[in-house]
Amino acid sequence: MSIRRLRAGDAQVYRQLMLQAYALHPQAFTSSVNERAKLPINWWESRLGSRFDVLLGAFVEQALVGIVGLALEPREKARHKALLFGMYVADEHRHRGLGYQLVQAALDEARRYPFLRLVQLTVTAGNDPAVKLYQRCGFVLYGLEPMAIRVDDQYLDKIHMWLEL
Repeated sequence: MSIRRLRAGDAQVYRQLMLQAYALHPQAFTSSVNERAKLPINWWESRLGSRFDVLLGAFVEQALVGIVGLALEPREKARHKALLFGMYVADEHRHRGLGYQLVQAALDEARRYPFLRLVQLTVTAGNDPAVKLYQRCGFVLYGLEPMAIRVDDQYLDKIHMWLEL
């Protein structure tokens, strides 16, 4: 297994893995498979080439099996914060430590920016394995957003967590 930053040439496999994530685990993501499937491939390429988003991929035998993003804040007054987003490991590769390694790689990336002081994330309430993963990585809860997303007719809360670098 290896982890590396994704490039524009990875856009197709990145898109494929994220559409799988949105379809299989709609409660875990704010974006939906329907809205993201409509986006052209150049949207995915531009996301991978953004100077404000860092996307890391976990590869097993050349196949992309995990992903995590780190969004840098472009606004001057909030530039000390980054957002961890889009965390996903394909079901068949879970329980092998890939999620932990991806989060650690994202935190290592965050530490490369001397102006960053903290990393935030949200996780859907009830997703206990994800909450435990983030806690193992040092994140602590600081709030709860009621009814943060709606999946079909169900409203789900989001837990807000943060880690000081």
